[in-house]
Amino acid sequence: MATAGLTGLAPFRNEPYRDFHQGENRRAMEEALARARAELGREYDLLIAGRALKGDGTFASFNPSKPSEIVGVHQRGSVEQAREAVESAHAYFGEWSRTPASIRIDMLRNAAALLRSRKSEFNAWMILEAGKNWVEAEADTSEAIDFCEYYARQMTRFAHPEPLLQLPGETDELVYLPLGVGVIIPPWNFPLAILAGMTTAALAAGNTVIIKPSSDTPTIGAKFAQLLVEAGFPAHSIAFFTGSGATVGDALVSHPKTRFVSFTGSRDVGLHINELAARPQKGQIWIKRVIAEMGGKDAIIVDSEASLDEAVSGVVASAYGYQGQKCSACSRAIVDESLYDAFLEKLKARVAQLKVGPAEEFGYDMGPVINERARTTILGYIETGKKEGRLIAGGGAAPGEGHFLQPTVIADAGPDARIFQEEIFGPVLTVTKAHGFEHALELANATEYGLTGAVYTANAEKIRLAKERFFVGNLYINRKCTGAMVGAHPFGGFNMSGTDSKAGGPDYLLQYLQAQSIAEKKS
Repeated sequence: MATAGLTGLAPFRNEPYRDFHQGENRRAMEEALARARAELGREYDLLIAGRALKGDGTFASFNPSKPSEIVGVHQRGSVEQAREAVESAHAYFGEWSRTPASIRIDMLRNAAALLRSRKSEFNAWMILEAGKNWVEAEADTSEAIDFCEYYARQMTRFAHPEPLLQLPGETDELVYLPLGVGVIIPPWNFPLAILAGMTTAALAAGNTVIIKPSSDTPTIGAKFAQLLVEAGFPAHSIAFFTGSGATVGDALVSHPKTRFVSFTGSRDVGLHINELAARPQKGQIWIKRVIAEMGGKDAIIVDSEASLDEAVSGVVASAYGYQGQKCSACSRAIVDESLYDAFLEKLKARVAQLKVGPAEEFGYDMGPVINERARTTILGYIETGKKEGRLIAGGGAAPGEGHFLQPTVIADAGPDARIFQEEIFGPVLTVTKAHGFEHALELANATEYGLTGAVYTANAEKIRLAKERFFVGNLYINRKCTGAMVGAHPFGGFNMSGTDSKAGGPDYLLQYLQAQSIAEKKS
């Protein structure tokens, strides 16, 4: 995807993915995994105002493919240290906010170059700590590079905005100002890409940030914070903070000098953050902004006029990529009754071909789910689904030491079923019969979420209806509902899926800026 060049920068293009069937690329990944393995179990510190600090104890992150293996040891930051992080970031904000946008843009491009040169290294850490297979890890790192490059270009637009109407006798202008201190709370499922996107957008706009990574994937967060400093961002502009979300996370969000919170994660946590941020604290002089990307219960409609083979391929890729642990994953296939049985037959055969195994070994379609708690929850949903529908494939744990699950398909679930309504966040697909296209749209919209969706059909009128009535933030026609590309598919959802932030789109940086109108009377 290319966009017009801005202020001397080349047009934006998405970072290409490497093919690991090629010997050179495969060797690079094997060597990176070996180097990462040599660092397993290393301890990482908090970073506050450029100082490396210990917490009130430590916790470990683990390899979900081999849960006995410690990936990193991290600090349990205290509430007092959380407050110190906000105060320090607030104290430095004035200086950082006055740094020319051109310098911040150069730093973003430096970060992109460093990520590009260390792609295999970051892939390796995601394979080991997040359980991503090689292909999914490559996509994650590539997206992180895209965010750095794209937001660098977008910031030039806001540093040099379009001129306003000039009234007689006046000079009129609109300038964009940064907000202040932001708390960045990324998820474990895209521990680099989403972290990079939220953080670089805030920094590009001139804000200071406190990165609070998921406790499942803190090592990747530590590595990225380190990279930003290497790219030239002042250490005082970035705090790296680990610890319990329920304690230090709340302390960071509720601090009166926190200006905004950028969050990606579950519906319940997102609503809690939104509620906490909305409650003004003593000494607070602003309404805090919350940029929230939450859950999804995403549907793919397979119409009577769809290409059945293409639809099955799209559903399988969307449902089981990264073990279904994507807010954009297809968890509901809504299939026209005329194709229903044929679809199930082809789907069952295709799912049977999926291979489950350790993420570190190249060639597996699915790795582990993130932790034992997630595995237990997903197995519980599968048992519920067996009562609410008809088990077609999978239905239990997969062999191996890790948190492995079989790719599961449950057919005939109605719209009131829990497995139809609730986000499972695992390799579980529900298939529901539709009595025509209008009914399919009704079923697709019959949840509290509205993140992604797709329609497979050759009928132009039905495509028009889908564009008009399928109420999701990201709608795809005749393709899978995952894999949003920076610059081409601005990403964010409706309803309980979040604030429709449209990450990777031309409006995203506005959420980290405030506009000031200036009118000067000519003498």
